[in-house]
Amino acid sequence: MQASRIGRWSRRAALGLLLLVVLAALGAWLFLRASLAQLDGTRRVAGLDGSVSVARDALGVPLISGASRNDVAYATGFVHAQERYFQMDLLRRVAAGELAELFGERAVAADKSHRLHRFRARAEAALATLPAADKLLLRRYVDGVNAGLQGLAARPFEYALSGAAPRPWAMADSLLVIWAMYFDLQGAQEGRELARGWLAQNSDAAQRDFLTPHGSLWDVPLDAAGAPAGAESATIPPRAPAWWGRPLPAAPAGGVGAARLAQAAAPTLASADFVDAVGSNNWALAGSRTRDGAALVADDMHLGIQLPNTWYRAALQFPDAQGRPRRVVGVTLPGAPVVVVGSNGHLAWGYTNSYADHLDLIALEGDAARPGQLRTRAGWETPRTLQETILVKGAPALTLAVRETSLGPLREALGRTYAIQWSAHAPQAANLNARRLELVDTLEQALALAPTLGIPAQNMVAGDAQGNIGWTIAGPLPRRGGDAGRAGFPLALDEPAGVWSGWLAPAEYPRVVNPAGGQLYNANSRQLAGAGAALLGDGGFDLGARARQVRDDLSALGPRADAAGVYAVGLDDRALFMAGWRERAVAALDAAAVAGKPQRAEALRLLNSSWSGRASVDSVGYRIARDYLFALYDIVFESANAELARLDPKANMGAASRRWPVLLARLLDERPAGWLPPAYASWQQLQLAALDRVIARLGQDGRPLAEASWGERNRASSAHPFSSLLPAQLRWLAVPPDMLAGDSHMPRVAGPAFGQSERLTVAPGREEQGLFSMPGGQSGHPLSPYFLAGHADWVAGRALPLLPGAAAHTLTLTR
Repeated sequence: MQASRIGRWSRRAALGLLLLVVLAALGAWLFLRASLAQLDGTRRVAGLDGSVSVARDALGVPLISGASRNDVAYATGFVHAQERYFQMDLLRRVAAGELAELFGERAVAADKSHRLHRFRARAEAALATLPAADKLLLRRYVDGVNAGLQGLAARPFEYALSGAAPRPWAMADSLLVIWAMYFDLQGAQEGRELARGWLAQNSDAAQRDFLTPHGSLWDVPLDAAGAPAGAESATIPPRAPAWWGRPLPAAPAGGVGAARLAQAAAPTLASADFVDAVGSNNWALAGSRTRDGAALVADDMHLGIQLPNTWYRAALQFPDAQGRPRRVVGVTLPGAPVVVVGSNGHLAWGYTNSYADHLDLIALEGDAARPGQLRTRAGWETPRTLQETILVKGAPALTLAVRETSLGPLREALGRTYAIQWSAHAPQAANLNARRLELVDTLEQALALAPTLGIPAQNMVAGDAQGNIGWTIAGPLPRRGGDAGRAGFPLALDEPAGVWSGWLAPAEYPRVVNPAGGQLYNANSRQLAGAGAALLGDGGFDLGARARQVRDDLSALGPRADAAGVYAVGLDDRALFMAGWRERAVAALDAAAVAGKPQRAEALRLLNSSWSGRASVDSVGYRIARDYLFALYDIVFESANAELARLDPKANMGAASRRWPVLLARLLDERPAGWLPPAYASWQQLQLAALDRVIARLGQDGRPLAEASWGERNRASSAHPFSSLLPAQLRWLAVPPDMLAGDSHMPRVAGPAFGQSERLTVAPGREEQGLFSMPGGQSGHPLSPYFLAGHADWVAGRALPLLPGAAAHTLTLTR
């Protein structure tokens, strides 16, 4: 009897526990549902001039239509907040150095690094200088953001997970979103300067110049038929620096030392990060090369791939000042009220990161007779010290002392005190001038406007409905006292290249308009070979292989190209650059090298039989050839990179010169004795050591080498920032890893966490024929039908229409 009662009690307890679990799951589900965006109905709001319609298609892409641009800005803010508020919050916090308030001590280091630039204070100052019309537009947008946030039945789910409350949006926050892109697009330049400063201290002048060439034979500048003269150093110095090819010092067995030695046994994915993180292509064909006579403009901006995606698609419809209807379609950046890249019916435009030289480290000297002072160009200064408070979740607040001079904030490195002189510190670094692109009618108007845009300096390629195409730089460029090409290393106080005397006027910006071939292109490589190059400098140009491939693909389209053909250029994954590295690997694996070495023989077989000539997902040969290149990088730069890692997380020899593969190719082909790393008896032995590293890594745990395909390594890992904080069974905030074709140094850039954040092709005035795709959906909410809408098309390279389709949901905002 007693056992029976206990059994009944146990069953009831189990049922009760199950019920609690079900109720908790239901409560969580209902809470998540409550934070979904409103898609239909009519909502009365304050601050509108009239009614605004938000008509979403089957993918959630809105056509936002209103009787005024300010009302459309309000509605844009409303949908941004409802779909992407947490993303917006992260962007403003990244720029301001306020992440630790959400994420605790793990974010303190990043906050200290970013707080050094005091961008929140700069945003408040920039806000005060905006024209009245821009302030009104921004005010309407901000009102819409806060109305959209308050209109959710529950706060965005990320705040429930973090235990924080969402802070209202402010006008300065929208400028901080622009400054967040400065960190994304130019944030590595400080590490690059430090790497090159270390290189200068640890090499003689000839070695330094050889290791940091001004160009490569892959370069295809817009103003020249080929690479500029002297693109690669004519003479290899007789000997290498002492650190070249030196292994890391021996470490004690076990512990960290054993881990370091294990890591050194094979090339790591981390060694390729700086290559995977160079990207963006844009190109245009003139009307003389297209079927319809209008220019065709294409753009794919390469950024970190995450959920939600960087961009939010939208079409905005409103009357201009003369009452004429305007429709602007493209991508917006949540947190800002303007279309970043797109077409307005008369003009289409796109960007790639310029990699011009926007940052200098200026060495400042002290004097024992003047304690606490530093000599600047303004004379002896006592640096201003400002106390910045960093709020830390779960821990006491921290105080960071920021020292500033007239040249910029200070940091200690390489045994010196440096002022950081960066274009991001300019008063005009962030503004809303990009909104004016929505209303320009001609290419000439766009090129004149581009220099005034408050964005990180970008290569702008644009085309108009009349068939004109042009390139220029959009964003601020410093007027240097000397040739910008002489910069790129930390500079002494009085070196002319480091003396900035204001900013270039629009008329001084270089341009290329309607070139004879009827095509323009850029892929982050050297843009110019002529006089304009001296204005830009080199802030880390790519080596040029990708741009060359884009150029040749465009030439192959012939005289009557259409949108589909122009779009397809961005999907070209032919391994033209890596083919030379495959040939070198095959040559190194000669009969003597593979004799009695079955793994080497298998690698040779796969380099021949599993080489498709593309970075295809099934190619093992491509992966072996690529990893061979990076294993060589690890061997020759191992000790240098260990030293640089102590200086700055973004300082490494790959950042010092992205042309390092060209340098290694030349050394392997010419085989100078003075550059053979001391641990190797011959250049072939060096190459075999690199290949053995590859084989050891790819064959870990007894895995057959034939299973190590490129797709097995090149898997997209798109995930929400909170995905890693959830239990494995609840990680619905991440996309199952997709095998991706493509890689660096080809138009179809693709990496595990980096790639084409959007693909767009459009002829202005013919937007109905425009094509588009992006890796994530419109919504940042995992229960939204738009969370991953379009992702599978992006993976497969399928193009979707650029314009929103028929309305599936319509929300009306009215007074």
